[in-house]
Amino acid sequence: MSYKKITIIMLVLLSTISIYADGLTLRKYSNVEEFYKANTADAIEVAKKHKLPPAAVLAIAGLESGYGSGYVSQITGNILSLGAYKSDAELPALYLPYSKSKKAVLFDPNEIKKHAKDDLVWKKRPKSLKRDYRPAPYAGTHNNLELLIYDKRLQYKANQACFNDFATRWISDSSNIKVFKNTKIWLNKIVDEKGIEVLFSKDVNDEFISRIGGHPNSFNYRETWPKKVKFIMNRAGLVQLCNDMESKSITFDKSWKNR
Repeated sequence: MSYKKITIIMLVLLSTISIYADGLTLRKYSNVEEFYKANTADAIEVAKKHKLPPAAVLAIAGLESGYGSGYVSQITGNILSLGAYKSDAELPALYLPYSKSKKAVLFDPNEIKKHAKDDLVWKKRPKSLKRDYRPAPYAGTHNNLELLIYDKRLQYKANQACFNDFATRWISDSSNIKVFKNTKIWLNKIVDEKGIEVLFSKDVNDEFISRIGGHPNSFNYRETWPKKVKFIMNRAGLVQLCNDMESKSITFDKSWKNR
């Protein structure tokens, strides 16, 4: 092997080590990268407009949707697992197969056809009670469940609408849920005092996660929920990513590959 080739290999290894040396272990997974590449810029814009910490919002979306891999989020575009309001279309009960080989619920007829019958375990899935962001006439129906995975434009619009609902209908100072209302009042106050930049600090993102989850009558009552969200935020380097893209005008690709 030539000296030049050895040098190139060493540079690649050193680059890889530098990315993960500070614990950014989630960045080695292509599905995590694809999910955040598709959603980070939009999450930042929605968060700035409505005074929310973007890294925390992105971490919640990653957890709730399985980085976009959960069948409910793939069908509906509901990457934050937001419940449907009375006027919203919600995903109905579905009769879908579980693939033993893929270890996943399948909903795309084209994908289902590729699997042997003995690989599939069919089961009725109850109403998800989650908002269905597919456009009419498909939202809230059994029809065209695969729509968003084949139409990236509609998938983007659905994810965008989900972020917007989270920022305006959930974490709102007019919310009838005390935790959400008080969290929004707190965010408004610190932004008024310190400016919009405070939303990009790790402390504020951590505090936001702790405030809205991990206790009764919150986004998720399980005590482990805030820990899981913070793990994703830290191991994917989402605070750094949002700061790079917003304050330094660094592209997603460059920020994701660098410390």
